[in-house]
Amino acid sequence: MNSLEKRSIAALASVYAMRMLGLFMVLPVFMLLGDKLEAATPALLGLAIGAYGLSQALLQIPFGMLSDRLGRKRLIYIGLLLFAAGSFIAGAADSVYGVIIGRALQGGGAIASVLMALLSDLTREEHRTKAMALVGLSIGMAFSASLFLGPLLGSVIGLSGIFFVTGVLALVGMVLVFGVVPNPAGHATHLDAQPAREKLRQVLTDGRLLRLDFGIAALHLVLTAAFLVIPVLLRDKVGLPAEHHWWVYLSVMAVAFFSMVPFIIIGEKRRMMKPVLCGAIAILALATMALAEFPHTLAVMWICLFFFFMAFNLLEACLPSLISKESPAAAKGTAMGVYSTSQFFGAFLGGTIGGSLLESVGPNGVFGMMVAVLVVWLGLAITMKRPSHTSSFVVQLVDVQGRGIAAVDQALRGVPGVEDVVILTDAETAYLKVDHKRFDAANLGQFAFIRP
Repeated sequence: MNSLEKRSIAALASVYAMRMLGLFMVLPVFMLLGDKLEAATPALLGLAIGAYGLSQALLQIPFGMLSDRLGRKRLIYIGLLLFAAGSFIAGAADSVYGVIIGRALQGGGAIASVLMALLSDLTREEHRTKAMALVGLSIGMAFSASLFLGPLLGSVIGLSGIFFVTGVLALVGMVLVFGVVPNPAGHATHLDAQPAREKLRQVLTDGRLLRLDFGIAALHLVLTAAFLVIPVLLRDKVGLPAEHHWWVYLSVMAVAFFSMVPFIIIGEKRRMMKPVLCGAIAILALATMALAEFPHTLAVMWICLFFFFMAFNLLEACLPSLISKESPAAAKGTAMGVYSTSQFFGAFLGGTIGGSLLESVGPNGVFGMMVAVLVVWLGLAITMKRPSHTSSFVVQLVDVQGRGIAAVDQALRGVPGVEDVVILTDAETAYLKVDHKRFDAANLGQFAFIRP
C-alpha cells in the first residue's frame, strides 16, 4: 500500500468517524438534557432522536448513485454541508421542533456509500478490502467513543454545545477531503462498494438478504429505543448524576468489546456464524428483559448493560460480514446500500415508536417493544438457512470480447472455490463469489485473459 493510499484511507476514515461521532454523541444525553427544550414531550424527543434515520434511509442509495454523475468529492461536500447546517440549527434551537428539523437535516448528509466509492477509486483492488476494514474499525471506535464523550461534553457545554461541536467536526471533515484526499484520476461504478440501480430488484427479492436487512433494522431500533430509557434509569433509579454516566458507558463498552472478539473468531474460523448470530440475539433480548425487570442498582445495571452491548457489538460486527457472504456476485455494493437504508430506518422507528410508547405507557412499554422485535428477529434467524462462507473477489480481464464471454465465464467457473461469476464486458472486470477454503488466487494465473 503506497503513501497516497494510506493518506486517503486515513483521511476518509477520519471523516466517517467524525460524522458518526456527530450523530451518536447526543444519544446518551438527549433524554436528560432535551426535556428543557420548549414543547418537549417524550414522543417529540423520541422523534428528534430518530429523525436523522429517516432522511438517511431515504437518501443513502440516491447519494451513492448520484456520485457517479456529479462526482464523489462534490457529493461529499454537499453531504457534510447539510450535516453541519443541521447541527447548527439543532444547536441554536430553543424548541424541540427546531431540533427535529436539525436532526433531519443532519441525516440528509447521507454520504456513507459515496465515501466508500471514493475509497474504491483511490485504492488498488488488492488493498480495497483492507481499506474498507479500516474504515469499519474507525466507525466502531467512533460509536464507542460517542457514548462516553456525550455525557462528558454534555456536563460542560450542554446539549446545544454538543450540536455545535458536531457542526464544527463536519466542517473539519470538508477541509480534510479538500486538502488531503486527492482527486481520483477517474471513477467507475464499483459494484462491490456502491449501489447500482440494475441490481436493486435482485437484492430486494433475495429472502436471505431480507432477513439480514430486517436484523440490522431491528438492532438499531432496539439501540435507539434503549437510549430513551437507560440514561433516565441511571439518573432517577440508580441515583447516578448525569455527569458521571460517562464512566459507566466507557467501562461497559471497553469490556464488552474485548468479550465479543472470541465469538467472532469462533463464528468465522469454525463456520458457526448462525449459532453465534442466534446466541447474540437471545442474549440481547434477555439483557433487555433484565433491564426492565431486575432491581435498578448500579451493579445490576452495569451487568445488564455489559451483556446488552456485548451482544450489540457482536451483531454489529457479524451482520455486514453475513451480507457480504450472502450477496450475489457483483451485487455487494447494492446489498450494502439496502442494508444501510434498513439500519437507519430502524433507528427512525426506534425513536418515534419508542418515544410514543414512553409517553403513553412508560419505560416498560419501550422495553416490551424492544423484546418483541428481538423475538421476531430470533425466529427469523433460527429458521434461516446456514449462511454461506463466500466472499467477493474481483479480477481485471483482457480482451474479453475477442476470447468470448461464454468461454471466459466457463473457465472462471471451473476454478476450485469459485461459486458464481458476473462479467462486465465494458469495464473488462469479473466479479467472483469464492469460498476461500477452496479458492487459491494463484490458480487464476493460468488464464491469459486475467490481467496480472
